[in-house]
This record gives sequence, C-alpha cells and structure tokens, in this order.
Amino acid sequence: MNKTRMTYFKEEDILHIVISNEKEANSIELSPNITAEIDEKGELIGIEILDASSFIRDSILESSQAKILEFKKAG
Repeated sequence: MNKTRMTYFKEEDILHIVISNEKEANSIELSPNITAEIDEKGELIGIEILDASSFIRDSILESSQAKILEFKKAG
C-alpha cells in the first residue's frame, strides 16, 4: 500500500500531495489554484495546490470562523 506524501516547494509556494505512485495520465483543475492528478484508470493520485500558504491560511480561518459562530449560537 502506498503512503501519502506531501512536499512543499517554498520558492514557488506549491504544496504537492502524492496519494499513489501511479503515473499521471491527466489532470483536472478543481479551482483556479488546485489541480487533481489522475492516473490512466481515472483514479486520483495527487493534488497540487498553488499559492499554498494563502490557501491553507484561508481554509483554516474559514473553518475556524464557522466553528466559532456555531459555538456562539449554541452558547
């Protein structure tokens, strides 16, 4: 079984997540800065995130703010 690996390229601010060691046959743009890498069977083998630091920061802030709002409503 393959293990997921992540590599961050600091100079380019790219996060590359490898899910499988299969060879990439195609890619699909999921959003402007996120690309899914697909093997010849059409299975996901990796994800590339451009402007990764901003993406991670914004994702964490968004989910944190949503949880805080839920907490405030419950309280």
